[in-house]
Amino acid sequence: MTISPGLPLREDFWWERNDLHYHDDRLQFAGHDVGALAAEADGPLYLYSLDRVAAKLDTLLQALDGTECTHRVYYAMKANRFAPLLKMMARSGKCGVDICSPNELDLALSCGFAAKQISFTGTGVANRDLDRLLVHPELVINCDSIGMIRRIGERAPGRAIGIRVNPGLGTGYGDSALLTYAGARTTKFGIYREQWAEALDMARRFDLKVTTLHFHVGCGYLDGQLASWEEAVAAALSSVAELPDLEMVNVGGGLGLPHRAAERPLDLTRWSAILRSHFSGTGLTVAVEPGDFLVKDAGMLVLGVTDVERKRDTLFVSVDGGFNLHPEPAFYDMPCEPVACFIRSRDPADWQSATIAGNINEALDIWGEAVAVPPLFEEDHIALLNAGGYGASMSSNHCMRGDYTEIAL
Repeated sequence: MTISPGLPLREDFWWERNDLHYHDDRLQFAGHDVGALAAEADGPLYLYSLDRVAAKLDTLLQALDGTECTHRVYYAMKANRFAPLLKMMARSGKCGVDICSPNELDLALSCGFAAKQISFTGTGVANRDLDRLLVHPELVINCDSIGMIRRIGERAPGRAIGIRVNPGLGTGYGDSALLTYAGARTTKFGIYREQWAEALDMARRFDLKVTTLHFHVGCGYLDGQLASWEEAVAAALSSVAELPDLEMVNVGGGLGLPHRAAERPLDLTRWSAILRSHFSGTGLTVAVEPGDFLVKDAGMLVLGVTDVERKRDTLFVSVDGGFNLHPEPAFYDMPCEPVACFIRSRDPADWQSATIAGNINEALDIWGEAVAVPPLFEEDHIALLNAGGYGASMSSNHCMRGDYTEIAL
């Protein structure tokens, strides 16, 4: 069967770059033969390029230099908590880390981050969580509710805190409601403007100093969402004038990257200009919490082919790992591009349209549909690109198929 219309074989794949490409028809990543590494692993394999993460961090820092403001980066650990990755970031001294649980705090400290380099932003924070967090007076704690402000004040009066606000505006990848943290629909995140006076009264009651204003309005935004993102920034900043002790504004994370061929990288020059227009000359430190932006395209999940079989009019390529290992494609429609680790033929007549299916007994366990694939056989390998963020960190042992190996390259 020849390849389906609309799925031509391309000599140059949209995702290729210097450290990710084919050489002699074998997929290379960070200077390594992906198929060879997968064969040694004997099961699902996550590969991460530490050099790619470091380069993305430098790119972001350069963009922040364009804001003409003092700036700070907190890497969002929930995206990927692989210890070698965290230790590399801590050694670099170029960023701190954003956490959302006490266990993440312990991991950050053990990987070399100091408490003063850590920012906590959580929701539904229990008293037992606060008791562990407040042991570290230099830790930035952003309060998600008025009740959290009160409970911190009862335990540590006079402490510096941050307040997470909900500007009522937001955006995310593809304008998806599932990836928007603030908008027309009321969400659980942060303190709304109509609660603001009560929140400040509560802070004053315990002599708490609000030194950080925090907001996070969505995940995975690209150029098409920047106008909406700027509206959310402006709305959040309406609270600044009422905070005499304010030192830092944390604009959250959510910077996206391409998942599909038609998408283009986020214009960081334009993004930086938006921040400059709102913060230049204010004397405030601008903080950002990138997760995906730093690690997503620095990682891949490599799976073995178990079956290649036609069912009715669909060619299924089955692999030995399912959506439980990387839930984002199934839950949020943020695909991981399936790529064969070896191209047996570049003749378009030999390529076919296939569905890449996982090994979990759930209907949504599909990695990709209408995917153009070269000839594939059992025990070949497929790499799922853009798997470095919210993959292993969100994985589960559903069907007791949660085993995988992680390697830092």
